[in-house]
Amino acid sequence: MASARAQPFRGNGGRLVTKGALSGSGALFALAPALALMVACAGPASISPAYPSDPEAITVSAGENFYGDLLHQLGGMKLRIYAFLSNPNADPHQYESSAATAQVVADSRLVIENGLGYDTFIDKLLGASPNPKRIVINVQKVIGASNGSNPHVWYDPTVMPKVAVAAAAALASADPANATTYESNLKSYVASLQLIQSRVAEMKQRLQGTPVAFTEPVFEYMAGALGLDIRSPEAFMRAVEEGNEPAPNQVAVEEDLITRHQVKVLIYNSQTITKITSQIRDLANRSGVPVLGVSETEPPGKTYQQWQLDTLASLDGALGLSA
Repeated sequence: MASARAQPFRGNGGRLVTKGALSGSGALFALAPALALMVACAGPASISPAYPSDPEAITVSAGENFYGDLLHQLGGMKLRIYAFLSNPNADPHQYESSAATAQVVADSRLVIENGLGYDTFIDKLLGASPNPKRIVINVQKVIGASNGSNPHVWYDPTVMPKVAVAAAAALASADPANATTYESNLKSYVASLQLIQSRVAEMKQRLQGTPVAFTEPVFEYMAGALGLDIRSPEAFMRAVEEGNEPAPNQVAVEEDLITRHQVKVLIYNSQTITKITSQIRDLANRSGVPVLGVSETEPPGKTYQQWQLDTLASLDGALGLSA
């Protein structure tokens, strides 16, 4: 991982393949009528843009809604934006692409994908509708992250400014008539991210070395930026991340961290609830250890900046600290 403030979590990039959630219908939609019918049944008959747009807006799409939000902040009504992973009440790893998704990608002048094995369905859709004029931004490549790194890079405060620069340049290339708008909005967007970076720096002074437990490392990059001490066994987190059952000895270590109050907070993925994560969360509640749920998609009605700042405020709240 390019960021020096958080060590990448090795091995969890394969979670989507392990769960088998994204390796089915997304690869089948365009090769034959029967296969296309199978995919059409895997998702909604149509999908709607994430934001209002002008009639002459160009079509763009993003694998995740926070990248869609970035596009909206850069282009506003000049872009017809589709974002595929956006349901706050669903495990994003269970997403299945559809014929409608395929059509959107085929029509898009710009596509942003996360990479790192997180949204492999995008690669399949891109491969099924080759277009040399379409611009693809792969965030993994933008930030220079190695295969096997923790895919939840949007929680690294250094990442979104880099993605924004790449996206603004791509939009200016795809839509030269509105290049000055994209360039101007880029400056405003990057400036607004300073609020997050300043908050992280302030919190790090107070939280450096604070012991925490994870069910899985969704928040790992931000934890690294804050200087938190992640005590959960890597093998435990990796098993949960890959959809596997952790070994009993690793579960015992995780439980001891909580029952013996060796951590100040448990941070868990609020969108992927399993028997073991529910067990650990409930144990923390019974033991009086604060619990903080973090999500993998941007909450409805919030910008990326609001989402990140609210999560940081919730962490302070869980630790009983003032904002």
